[in-house]
Amino acid sequence: MFNEFIQLFRELFLSLNFSPSQASMLSEGTAFVSLLLLAGVAYYVAWFILKRTVISLIQRSDNHFDDILVKNKVISRFSYFVPSFIVSKFAAYTLPSFENAVASVQKTIEVYVIFVVMLLLSAIVSSLYDFYNTLDVSKNKPIKGFAQVLKLIVFVVGGLMIIATLLNQNIGNLVIGLGTLSAVLMLVFKDPILGFVGGLQLSLNDMVRLGDWISMPKYGADGDVLEITLTTVKVQNFDKTITTIPTYALVSDSFTNWRGMAESGGRRVKRHISLDMESVRFCDQGMLRKFEQFQLISAYLTAKENEIRQFNNQHGVDETTLVNGRRQTNLGVFRAYLKEYLKAHPLVHKEMSVLVRQLQPSEKGIPMEVYFFSRKQAWAEYEDLQSDVFDHILAVIPEFGLRVFQNPSGAGLEKALVQLKQPTS
Repeated sequence: MFNEFIQLFRELFLSLNFSPSQASMLSEGTAFVSLLLLAGVAYYVAWFILKRTVISLIQRSDNHFDDILVKNKVISRFSYFVPSFIVSKFAAYTLPSFENAVASVQKTIEVYVIFVVMLLLSAIVSSLYDFYNTLDVSKNKPIKGFAQVLKLIVFVVGGLMIIATLLNQNIGNLVIGLGTLSAVLMLVFKDPILGFVGGLQLSLNDMVRLGDWISMPKYGADGDVLEITLTTVKVQNFDKTITTIPTYALVSDSFTNWRGMAESGGRRVKRHISLDMESVRFCDQGMLRKFEQFQLISAYLTAKENEIRQFNNQHGVDETTLVNGRRQTNLGVFRAYLKEYLKAHPLVHKEMSVLVRQLQPSEKGIPMEVYFFSRKQAWAEYEDLQSDVFDHILAVIPEFGLRVFQNPSGAGLEKALVQLKQPTS
């Protein structure tokens, strides 16, 4: 068929006063261009058949994986092989006088086929990754980095095969020759290699998951993990900015993962307020009667007073002086009040630790620390609870005869100087 086609065009060109050699070259060139056009038409026919049959059946099926294959163009890319097959099969018949050109065309077809296979394998990897993301395990074990490594391997191997084809070399010999460039390759692919190792350790040790809240001050990251790739981890900070962290940095450097807090159902509050040591004193009967009116500690005070009275009676303590025996202090009662207040608060986690304690006194007073867990983990609600608790603490401190310690301000010093200048009577 191609011989008759070439002969027809050869006679046409001869009739147009072309020389025999020119007519042969033009007729065979025309046949080859016609072959390329035929290959293009065959591609569209193959794509139309796939779309009307295979893809149409897939879209009507209930299986989800085949829809992913269609989305990533795995099915459609099979049609890319049709034109290469046609050109490879009939190129020699269209260019019988040009053996070198036919060899070049065949080599080009081989390169094209390798490239199509690379695209097809890449699409399959993407499909497997997308399907994995539909599984529940993907939330705890992200594999985007592994998918990127597989694609990188596909394109590196494919690139080596293309180079070997163009150079007419065995790929094994080519790889051996590239061994001398290993130092350069290690430098070029340093970040992907480190990222792959880091991603492997992150996944195997379950250090980071998508959606985890992590804090890494070194990189200015404090927010939720959006994406874990081969070379980077993307974090959306609470101010909606995006911080990109090298994957390996999460293994080599220190960071905080707040997942344990989120899974526990509580978020820790650990703050203290300093009290003036000069305001601490023993409780007299008037103070005790006042404190007994506080509902949260009325039962505590009654039980504590009975315990102290019994102890003092057993040991014959002279109670005319407050220093003798055991006595309650306004600071101790205040500490008991804070503990009961936190236990009664509806937003304080009852199943987790609730602690009120004194820290080491210093020149800045006595630090009274509260330690508890909030039921609210969201940032705004968590901060609101802390503020509400300390608003109450600051307001109730004077009711126990205590004072908050703070360094004197300019206004305070001015007031003290005015009082000193006033004459004493």
